[in-house]
Amino acid sequence: MKLANQSSGVEDSPLTPFLKRLTVYTSGGPFLDGYILTIIGMALLQLEPVLQLDAFWTGMIGAAALIGLLVGGAIFGYVTDLTGRQFMYQIDLVVIIIFSILQMFISTPWELVALRFLIGIAVGADYPIATALLTEFSPRKYRGAMMGLLASAWYAGAVVAGIAGYLLLNTSPDAWRWMLGSAAIPALILAAGRWGTPESPRWLVGKGRTAEALTVIKQVYGSHASLADLDEIPSEKTKISRLLEPEYFKKTMFVSLFWTFQVAPCFAIYTFAPQILAAFHLGSGNDWIIGYAIINIFFLTGTIASMSLVNHFGRRPLIIWSFIFMTLAMLVLGIVPGAPAWLIFLGFAVYAFFSRPAKYP
Repeated sequence: MKLANQSSGVEDSPLTPFLKRLTVYTSGGPFLDGYILTIIGMALLQLEPVLQLDAFWTGMIGAAALIGLLVGGAIFGYVTDLTGRQFMYQIDLVVIIIFSILQMFISTPWELVALRFLIGIAVGADYPIATALLTEFSPRKYRGAMMGLLASAWYAGAVVAGIAGYLLLNTSPDAWRWMLGSAAIPALILAAGRWGTPESPRWLVGKGRTAEALTVIKQVYGSHASLADLDEIPSEKTKISRLLEPEYFKKTMFVSLFWTFQVAPCFAIYTFAPQILAAFHLGSGNDWIIGYAIINIFFLTGTIASMSLVNHFGRRPLIIWSFIFMTLAMLVLGIVPGAPAWLIFLGFAVYAFFSRPAKYP
């Protein structure tokens, strides 16, 4: 990745070409997440009869990547603190490319479950790796917008997956192989774009490698930048066990539970979108893609709105009120028997719109 050759300091740096490219390629992780977790929904339309999947295997295939995400995110945040951001930033994409291609050659349900789980680990690993790298490079005044783009990228990936799946679905009985293998294409593009990204100067300083950190800072921000421009970097290590102490436990549970309750139904909707929309009679045959696309617009609109609403209302009130509206929407979908199509669609739309403010904080 080509580095910028301008700027006066770190926190007050302009949005240089390097920082723009870093934001785009870092957003590739959430993009792949949205793509991989959505394309399986289209592939399952063909996989169910081909592999003779029952409810158990269909659920396992749909959930495998999400379970892998939880494992990858939990483990590799710690690993990247030990080994650095640069190496892990590229190797996780290589893993996604390899396992995505291997999916094309599976012949049994358990093989696909295993590969989806491993892909999920790699995608989950990219969240703490890429987020840390972007946060540690981004100037203060652009940090919120740069992080907000990560939230939007997930839905961009989901939309692209929906389009790809729709176009491939009726091309051949083996189209599912190409759907699953297609994730290797954006992963390969991202891996090429990430090549040459320098190590985080904050991580280097934390490891005592100040000379290397200074070199990176001057390359990225300009010859006038120095280590003094960096935010204060803690000199003492913090143990994970501190999260269980009274001071942090309540806050940790608040964030973790809300995140879990937001993610689980959202990913279920995306993974099994064709089946869910068909069950609600929102489109016959392949026409469900129209309802799916419109609902995606509400997800994306909520993402954009949340980036401004969070500063106006505050994080805690925004997340609580968003969950109130999401709950009401799910109640409409779950307990209103024989609801008219417009009410069902409204339930999906309200849930989609408020799902992003619930997650963004």
